[in-house]
Amino acid sequence: MQNDELIWQNINLNFCSYKVKAKQQKQSFCKNEHNVTGLCNRQSCPLANSKYATVREEKGVCYLYMKVIERAHTPKEMWEKIKLPRNYEKALELIDKHLIYWPKFTVHKCKQRYTKIVQYLIRMRKLRKKNTKKLVSRDLKMEKRESRREAKALSAAQLDQSIEKELLERLKKGTYGDIYNIHKDVFEKLVDEDEEEEEETESEFVADFDESDLED
Repeated sequence: MQNDELIWQNINLNFCSYKVKAKQQKQSFCKNEHNVTGLCNRQSCPLANSKYATVREEKGVCYLYMKVIERAHTPKEMWEKIKLPRNYEKALELIDKHLIYWPKFTVHKCKQRYTKIVQYLIRMRKLRKKNTKKLVSRDLKMEKRESRREAKALSAAQLDQSIEKELLERLKKGTYGDIYNIHKDVFEKLVDEDEEEEEETESEFVADFDESDLED
């Protein structure tokens, strides 16, 4: 049979994985998601109370969770989950309706927790509507690595261009004699450049006009 007082003595005096002790304050805190106050004490402990209720928020929707001793033998179905309406007054009425015979401390803390959740949900909606600046972290190591890679790629591209230019100059001068293993596009580019130079330097001589041509 479950004994709440015995469970609390073991949790309070011995180890509890949910307990967080503050250095500056004497009060201990509780990390259990079902704790209605967040404090580690006899009334707020969800493990040491066979009859317990709390309010939780999941994806913007609030739910009332209730635990009773009759379902202690089935841990899978121990908590009863009730969805609370978005209307604040109707939600408080629903909490009063389901917790009508429960201790006043539990009812008050559930309402207080629901009020806090509603308040921070309203603040979240207001912050989403505002055009606030978004802070983005910078990976300095990645930026330095990318800048080094860009510098290496740029130097390699400049080297390739200088080598190609030098080879074309030697090809024009006929340093290598016949053409061997030269790319078709490079050859056509070189031929086009030669034709343009010939067209620019081409000249033509024309005979002077005769007097008979003028009389006609």
